[in-house]
Formats: sequence, structure tokens, C-alpha cells
Amino acid sequence: MMNKAILMGRLTADPELRTTQNNISVCSFTIAVDRRFKNQHGERETDFIPIVAWRQTAEFVTRYFNKGARIAL
Repeated sequence: MMNKAILMGRLTADPELRTTQNNISVCSFTIAVDRRFKNQHGERETDFIPIVAWRQTAEFVTRYFNKGARIAL
């Protein structure tokens, strides 16, 4: 059985596209995901999730998304 997670958040910076030694595209970025509930002080907290995308997905993210864009994974 495999775990699944669906995340929706905003990019904290422009995605960075790199290429491995084997000429494979890889893109890394971080998304900020707001929690649905408030903490004990009445404030909403945000989680910062690091993401790595490979091959065509990496190229797609780099081409169509930039800092502040909403993204669902």
C-alpha cells in the first residue's frame, strides 16, 4: 500500500531548473501550505514543504509557475 498526499499552496520562490550529468531535468522549489485550523493563539500556521520534480514535470513547473503562484500537487 502506498501513501498519497495532495498539497495545495503557493510557491515561495521561482522554481530552479537544473540538469543532471545524465541530461535529466530536475526542478526544486518550496510551497507554503496554510493549515485549515488556528493554533491556540488564534493564528493560522503555515507549513513549508520542499518539492523536487523530474523530467517533463520539472520543465512544465519551471515554464508555467513562478513565485506566489498557487499550485496543487
